[in-house]
Amino acid sequence: MVEMLFTPAAQHKVKKFPLEGTLKGISNRQIQEHRDILYTGYVNKLNEIETKQKSVSKTGNGTHSDYRELKLEEAFAINGVFLHEAYFENMDGKASTCSGAILKLIERDFENYDAWKEDFVAAATSSRGWVVLAINLLDGRVHNYLCDRHDLGGIWWCLPLLVLDVYEHAYMIDYGVKRADYIKAFFENISWTAVNQRIEQIEKIPDVLKH
Repeated sequence: MVEMLFTPAAQHKVKKFPLEGTLKGISNRQIQEHRDILYTGYVNKLNEIETKQKSVSKTGNGTHSDYRELKLEEAFAINGVFLHEAYFENMDGKASTCSGAILKLIERDFENYDAWKEDFVAAATSSRGWVVLAINLLDGRVHNYLCDRHDLGGIWWCLPLLVLDVYEHAYMIDYGVKRADYIKAFFENISWTAVNQRIEQIEKIPDVLKH
């Protein structure tokens, strides 16, 4: 799976996340509209943007140019795709316990799981868009980062481990404006297996780069 990071695809494809009937407190309708309409729309727009970049004039301008607008929206669309994929992937509804490599990192950098969770929930309550538990490759530590938009708040040299969507579209059907209840439901659905698999992928990257 790591090798795919270095194998360019002709176009981005909509990935399947068959979560219907598996999640606790998150309905099928909520998942379907989130995944099949919003996420799918980001994939389609990203492909459109990348196609248009091939023929657009490369005459740039800091105030406005077609090239500038495509590059701006590329960042919004590509993060919209990848963040949603990570979000859907790190849920499975099995209510598993945080364990393994991720727990060791959390306990090292936040002292204990409860302290990390308190910080993560605070970020989720404060954010307008996303919360991402990520490992920072510069300091080697895990951090909870708050992102108000797909293209606003991301930190360079960081790789996501756990992603939570807190835009209203992620919970409005099921919870209205009760975000706190949605956050509780999210914790019942975290796939810590997926999180630990991301750590394994990150650990393999140096070996892939050697080739």
